[in-house]
Amino acid sequence: MKALHPAQSPTLYGMSLVLVLVLVLPMIALITQGLGGDALRALSSPATLQALWLSLSTSALALLVVVVFGTPLSYLLSRSKARWVENLQTLVQLPVVLPPAVAGVALLSTFGQKGLLGPLLHAMELRIVFSTAAIVLTSVFVAGPLYVQGALNAFSSIDEELLLVARSMGAKSLRIFWQIALPLCRPALISASLLCAARALGEFGATLMFAGNLPGRTQTMPLLIYTAMESDFARARTLSLLLLLLSALLLALSFSLSRKWRVQP
Repeated sequence: MKALHPAQSPTLYGMSLVLVLVLVLPMIALITQGLGGDALRALSSPATLQALWLSLSTSALALLVVVVFGTPLSYLLSRSKARWVENLQTLVQLPVVLPPAVAGVALLSTFGQKGLLGPLLHAMELRIVFSTAAIVLTSVFVAGPLYVQGALNAFSSIDEELLLVARSMGAKSLRIFWQIALPLCRPALISASLLCAARALGEFGATLMFAGNLPGRTQTMPLLIYTAMESDFARARTLSLLLLLLSALLLALSFSLSRKWRVQP
């Protein structure tokens, strides 16, 4: 009898199945139960449309900020050989692993009335806390590192000899960035952008602490779901299903671009 390859071991399949079920079953349950009841009315209510628009618009704005400033940062980090670069990468990635409460406190400690930039913001008559700007800043803080890491990996994969040839032909650093690095890494950068957008769309904890939960003003979709949980669980399930589908779409597009992306000299 032909022996099974280690990768085809029933034991490995069984152990893998346990985690797959834990990860997938809750989503299956949400899909099967989230469409029941007054799903259409829940999705078309003014509160839902307001929260959805706020989530999409602030996520898009946060993504724009991250891409504009995170792309050159990722490129510079990928090309530098200095020892301090690794420490900077750690600091930039740290918000990804911070508990939401810590992220919220950190943002309040920076932009709050008594925060690090509080006096400056007060002098400029700017109030960040409990505003739409707070949602954008929170999304940039918690989701931006995902884009930076994805872009950094893409730029690091570029053949160094290709850049050396461009420099030897007189191309300046900025021209190499725009005309060589960006075109080569475009699919990977778009993939990282979609992953960043999905994370920003689902942000909850830090947003609740820093921006509040003000209907029509700072109440995003995750916060609306949190509010609905207190009185109408069926509605909360329906709204959660909507976010699940949006996140799944962004993630599927991101993975599709990642599979197709190849850096070619």
